[in-house]
Amino acid sequence: MTSSSWALTQGDGPTVAVALHDGHDIREEVAPLLSVTEADRWREEDPYTAHWTKIADTRIVARRSRFEFDLNRSRDKSVYIKPEDAWGLKVWKKRPPRVIVERSWAEHDAFYAMLEKVLSDIERRHRRFVVFELHTYNHLRFGPDSLPADPRYNPQINIGTGTLNRQRWAPVIDRFTQDLRAFNFLGRHLDVRENINFSGGYFPRWVHQTFPDSACVLSIEVKKFFMNEWTNEVDIVQLDAIRQALQSTVPGILEALNQVDTDVVNNTYQFV
Repeated sequence: MTSSSWALTQGDGPTVAVALHDGHDIREEVAPLLSVTEADRWREEDPYTAHWTKIADTRIVARRSRFEFDLNRSRDKSVYIKPEDAWGLKVWKKRPPRVIVERSWAEHDAFYAMLEKVLSDIERRHRRFVVFELHTYNHLRFGPDSLPADPRYNPQINIGTGTLNRQRWAPVIDRFTQDLRAFNFLGRHLDVRENINFSGGYFPRWVHQTFPDSACVLSIEVKKFFMNEWTNEVDIVQLDAIRQALQSTVPGILEALNQVDTDVVNNTYQFV
């Protein structure tokens, strides 16, 4: 993966925002081999999540489509081969040549090499840091006129924390959830819950394994209530209100991150 396949903006602070699935580009040798339509690609990608990365000091936005290789899956599973790998979609006209898959794997490797370097530098400067991993998810799976997925099991914002040490990072997770719920979102409050239908994928698992004592990844899945998931039309007002809601959590997260620093050192944090 070349640097032109992602956008990296490095800042000085301990917050990072990553949009793994915002990308829509397909490299030239791959595009003719695909069977999946552009409309289906758009629907399963996470358009507009790059806009939300503005909340953090360091920003990473993938430009390649997850249908070329998926950065939230392990290397060996990052290229969708069978329909069951991709929500039942037929991705390829025929099985892709091994050399194509290997080049995609190499790009996956390069992304994670870059990520390790960037996060190591933040760890060196700040000891601990928070990563906002930003995604969206569909809730009209059966067509544009279908009933939406049951809101009891599909919150407007799902916070995935299944790959981290929940007790250690409780101050950060709980403060983030509290502040996001409290935000005045265009006259109402957002339905924010933890690990309801997404608990985190390969990306947060890799970060937590690589930086076990210093990284807290919040895997944030926003239901596509702010856009039409079938036409890709977006409500700009709601899109930016989500950014503002996420931005509102940053001061509290920084306070909580300092609390984790103190509590880990003194071993005094009491979990309830």
